[in-house]
Amino acid sequence: MLQLLILKFVIGIIFGSFYNVVGLRVPEGKSIVAPRSSCPNCGHQLTALELIPVLSYMFQRGKCRRCKVGISLVYPLFELLTGVLFACAAWMIGWNGELIIALTLISLFIIITVSDLEYMIIPDKVLLVFSGIFIIERIIIPLTPWWDSFAGAGAGFSLLLLIAFASRGGMGGGDIKLFALIGFVVGLKTMLLSFFFATFFGAFFGIIGMLLGFVKKKQPIPFGPFIALGTLTAYFFGAQIIQWYLNLLNFGF
Repeated sequence: MLQLLILKFVIGIIFGSFYNVVGLRVPEGKSIVAPRSSCPNCGHQLTALELIPVLSYMFQRGKCRRCKVGISLVYPLFELLTGVLFACAAWMIGWNGELIIALTLISLFIIITVSDLEYMIIPDKVLLVFSGIFIIERIIIPLTPWWDSFAGAGAGFSLLLLIAFASRGGMGGGDIKLFALIGFVVGLKTMLLSFFFATFFGAFFGIIGMLLGFVKKKQPIPFGPFIALGTLTAYFFGAQIIQWYLNLLNFGF
């Protein structure tokens, strides 16, 4: 079991390296295949040894081998995060069909988080590609009942659209489409719980950020990372959280 979890972690950091490229290039309309990755400062094309996830960053002490300018910590952090999430998903869900759904969901969230943090954009192309993947996966591995996917998608889209109208543009179109897709994948109840957690995490970060001076009043904050965090929390721990809440109510009454 440990060997399989380590394998998932290694696969995760490899895919995480690719997801960094997708998240940074797609919003700019660039190819994710060519040209090869290069130093953003001097343009030096990275060799195979410089593209080893996490390890290359460590061996080069976080700097370009040619110009010695620092490389963003974003790259190894998201590689590590993907590896950790892949391994955690395998450990929590087990080796069954739903694990495929979980890994695909994690992959989507890593990409859109990179894009949203860098450009404050959730690319339509990414959502379109993953929509096709999730439709195929949910046909093969459906929710119970099967119509829960459609109820979740409709509610996710409607809820975020209503908030966008009420806030007069406070919610981006990418967030609306993303929540519709999330609803299709996880179903109605988990989608609603995802929205609750995403809102809570976003508000908490905003308040702490303003208190510490990192966030200014009315400053736009990318919501994609909080959607990702809230959805993964609901997806992996939603049943336990709901049961805990019900037990608390029963204890109170």
